[in-house]
Amino acid sequence: MLKGKVAVVTGSTSGIGLGVARALAAKGADIMLNGFGDAAEIEKIRTGIAAEFGVRTAYNGADLSKPVETKGLIEAATKELGKVDILVNNAGIQVVSPVQDFPDDKWELVLAINLSAAFYAIKAAVPQMKERNWGRIINIASVHGLVASVNKAAYVSAKHGLVGLTKVVALENAETGVTCNAICPGWVLTPLVQKQIDAWAERDKIDNTEAGRRLLTEKQPSKQFVTPAQLGELAVFMCSDAASQLRGTAINMDGGWYAQ
Repeated sequence: MLKGKVAVVTGSTSGIGLGVARALAAKGADIMLNGFGDAAEIEKIRTGIAAEFGVRTAYNGADLSKPVETKGLIEAATKELGKVDILVNNAGIQVVSPVQDFPDDKWELVLAINLSAAFYAIKAAVPQMKERNWGRIINIASVHGLVASVNKAAYVSAKHGLVGLTKVVALENAETGVTCNAICPGWVLTPLVQKQIDAWAERDKIDNTEAGRRLLTEKQPSKQFVTPAQLGELAVFMCSDAASQLRGTAINMDGGWYAQ
């Protein structure tokens, strides 16, 4: 269903981003990967996706904390793959600290990667989408774009901002074939969340399995992690014709977190 489309997925060398990239590739989309990691492992991921799904797959290591590199990512995808039809803003980082102790530089970094990078990528991609009167912008926000948790001031602020940005972009393009929506996951077992589990285990002197169980029990009623593959399938739906009137929404996939 996405044959002939080109997707840029930020932060797609692992976790949610990789799950989304694989799901889009499975439907025929050519993929521009982005993210950090071991060069050999990233190349293995790139060639693996290309071989498994028969799509063109490229990689760009843009540092999304820098606006010029974020814009450059869209330019590189356009040059290497011909265009950008689908933009998935997934890249994100987490820093945990009480407000009064929150490092200034970490505040700026979290906002730069989790919010500003999405703005700059959207700004760079929207003109060509509007020219073709077709585009799909998917912002991977978080349940923390809708509710708060202690010690996550920067992350919660950025994700709330990302949901707001989603609505503005959707409204500005409401009479076009360009849609913009957000996905708000709960706990997903990604490297980012694994670090929080590790910290919990170390703090309470428990094993990682028990730390993961406590993490889920605290917030997520299903007591199950959301998977990157599940989020990828939701992203595929958002790219479909059936979702053409899905505009400015923030869809939770959080095991019931937001329902409480």
